Amino acid sequence: MNFILKPLALATVLSLTLFSVPASAATLTEQASTCLADSTNGKDRKDLARWIFLAMATHPEIKNLSAATPEAADQASKTAAALFSRLLAENCATELRALVKAEGTGAMKKAFEFLGQLAMQELMSNREVAGNLVAFERYVDMPRITQALTPEK
Repeated sequence: MNFILKPLALATVLSLTLFSVPASAATLTEQASTCLADSTNGKDRKDLARWIFLAMATHPEIKNLSAATPEAADQASKTAAALFSRLLAENCATELRALVKAEGTGAMKKAFEFLGQLAMQELMSNREVAGNLVAFERYVDMPRITQALTPEK
């Protein structure tokens, strides 16, 4: 049953950043998403993931789990702002302008969600991160799950 849990854990984490593309806007959204992906490198995506992590670390219910400083969060915000400025004003201006013209400013969210997904994949490709994502397996009640997933006779 462990073969079910590893993909399940990965799918659960990935689903936090997945999005669906309406058929009518797929081409423009895909073009913008592709531009954002092609215009960023591994460092850019790790910087984006760092900014997201530090923002999430301010949540009152998990704040005590992070040693993040306000200075680190501010630096991550500056780095993210420079990245977003470059992507919006230089690298992907044409694609994003066309998307906004056709679908409105809200449509950019989908393209940037795709970039967020790539940023998460950058982090999750690390062996230590991947190992920690499946560490919960040792606590899963496998007999209970096996019973629940076994077809009734």
